Amino acid sequence: MHSLRFFPNLSRGGFMGPFHLDYLLSDQEEGKKRPKRRNRRHRSNRNKTPSGVKSTGDKEAVERALSRFTVDPPPMGFTQDIDPPATTVNINWKLNAVPKSVQNKASPLVCSPGEFGFLPEERVEQIAKKIEKLDITLEQSLSLRSALNQEKSVYSHGRLMSRANELKRRYDSGESVLSLSTRFDAPPVNVFRAILTGRGWSKNKIKETLKAPSKLNQRDREQFQLAESADRVSSVNQSETQSAAEVFEDILCDYFNSLNIRFRRQEELLDEQKKSEGRAIITPDLLLLDDVRINGIPCAWIDAKHFFGADLRFPRKKTQKQVDRYVNEYGQGAIVYRHGFCETLKLRGAILLDSSPLNLQPLATFHEKLSDSE
Repeated sequence: MHSLRFFPNLSRGGFMGPFHLDYLLSDQEEGKKRPKRRNRRHRSNRNKTPSGVKSTGDKEAVERALSRFTVDPPPMGFTQDIDPPATTVNINWKLNAVPKSVQNKASPLVCSPGEFGFLPEERVEQIAKKIEKLDITLEQSLSLRSALNQEKSVYSHGRLMSRANELKRRYDSGESVLSLSTRFDAPPVNVFRAILTGRGWSKNKIKETLKAPSKLNQRDREQFQLAESADRVSSVNQSETQSAAEVFEDILCDYFNSLNIRFRRQEELLDEQKKSEGRAIITPDLLLLDDVRINGIPCAWIDAKHFFGADLRFPRKKTQKQVDRYVNEYGQGAIVYRHGFCETLKLRGAILLDSSPLNLQPLATFHEKLSDSE
């Protein structure tokens, strides 16, 4: 049995007492036997997180997470021989999920046809006014907008490419990429790619050319630059988004370091796997070496998402695919969303967390420096 470590002086939330797998699994089994209709007064709240978002973890994934300390051979990148031995750390992570009804109401208010780029200040203020009576923040709303645009981009791609010849004809007749983007309600860069497809260009030629747009003729180059500047969804250059995500990962690591929880970072796993396997195989942001229980659920890994966890088909499917890889190797884990998440979003093998206990000041500093440099 691992020893227990408590941290009573944290400013946000306390910690639960010792937690045993037998309790967790037996509670799940009991839940299956209960009748479907129950008196509300007798309904158990033991598995509810502080916000009311219910999560008991996935039984098989939980078992795999706990077995990582003893299974032979150990999971990829996991270190069983650590000194001192792994200890159990219980964390009560308070949550504040966004109701699905609020996400649904906010969606048409934040997302307009043909609007895929950075928003001018007046448009941001307009959105803020529209959502002021909804239980969702402006940052969450803007992140939801990005998710909606991404979903629109993915599921409209086939339709857009099927009209590549028409797009080429309109473009050759003088219509701009931004005008076509609004007309077809598709990201400008995707529209430009479709135009090049209409010319008979291969995917590889398009990809390589857009990496070095100086190869384009003058009009194409100017139109591509305009498309890039008006497109946050399909833009070739995503360096700013990636940099912000890395800052958020550092913040998450600082939080777990403050609890004296040991872990391996993605960079370590990546370097190790490149040497042993020749490529990256499974690299969560944090692989936890201690026995961490978050809201009562054993978690073997943590992954940071610098956006709002919208309950939408594409991001849910994409994230679940990633989670499945982690769960197959390490068991149950957790996703931490920078801007929170929709309460109906569910991922098998991962509990969902928001950034409420994290110190986000480094992100604010990052964005301030970015604004000053523009």
